[in-house]
Amino acid sequence: MKVGCFALVDPFSPLEHQLERISALGFKYADVTDNHPGGLLGREFGFSATVSLDDNPRDLNDMFARHGLTVTSVCAHANLLDASAPSRYGNAEVSKAVRLAAGMKVRDVITTEGEPKTDWGHGLTSDEQVFVIAEKLYEPVRLAEAMGVKLLLEPHGPVTGTIEGLGAVLDRLGHPDTVGVNLDTGNSWLAGTDPVEMAKVFRNRIWHVHWKDMPSDWSDKRGTVFGCGMAIIPLGAGVVDIKGVYDVVKNSPAEHSTLEIAGDDNVLRSYEFLKELGAS
Repeated sequence: MKVGCFALVDPFSPLEHQLERISALGFKYADVTDNHPGGLLGREFGFSATVSLDDNPRDLNDMFARHGLTVTSVCAHANLLDASAPSRYGNAEVSKAVRLAAGMKVRDVITTEGEPKTDWGHGLTSDEQVFVIAEKLYEPVRLAEAMGVKLLLEPHGPVTGTIEGLGAVLDRLGHPDTVGVNLDTGNSWLAGTDPVEMAKVFRNRIWHVHWKDMPSDWSDKRGTVFGCGMAIIPLGAGVVDIKGVYDVVKNSPAEHSTLEIAGDDNVLRSYEFLKELGAS
């Protein structure tokens, strides 16, 4: 399994800076981490590392190539439990991410439902949660299948963070050759799930992995927080059984994985940890 780095290494810096830093750390792979539809002031004035979903795919590939990097995935983490609204990253943005990935010849688009922020989203029953997630992803899945892209569900919410919930969404969406799983070791643990058990249950559907370890003092948050953007400790220093997960996913369809870890030293120590397990 190949190991890459997510493209948010330094705050308040443009994407080109992130790619330069990732390359200098010794990586050959990175993802499209943050993105937006249309234009964004922060990108135009150089303090936001985000890609426009309306960018020319060739321009983005050229930017990654200038730094010797291959793009492994496009992140399209959405709010799928609250009601659709023009201000929310949702169905339309996930579809645009699929089109962007296809234009870049990138196989994997990674999405999730996120945590609800409104009374509407918090009031949904379990069955309603599965229904609204699947309804909002129905057309993106059809588009992904037509364009040769995989749409991967990441545990990063109250539904996908559990084995039962993730399985229910996968079953409702169907299309097993198009819809898969991006296993996130830290997020699944935060949701109260055993990441090793989740890896075993979905092994044949795992096409990408996000690596995080979590400190023991986050244990009280389990089951109340369903994801975090990055870990603040290196792999092997926390409570997640990273080796146990790796032993499972090394036999999954996942070719690529991404470190979501803050701090150069933590990133490099984590990379070495995975290489000792057999990653490259």
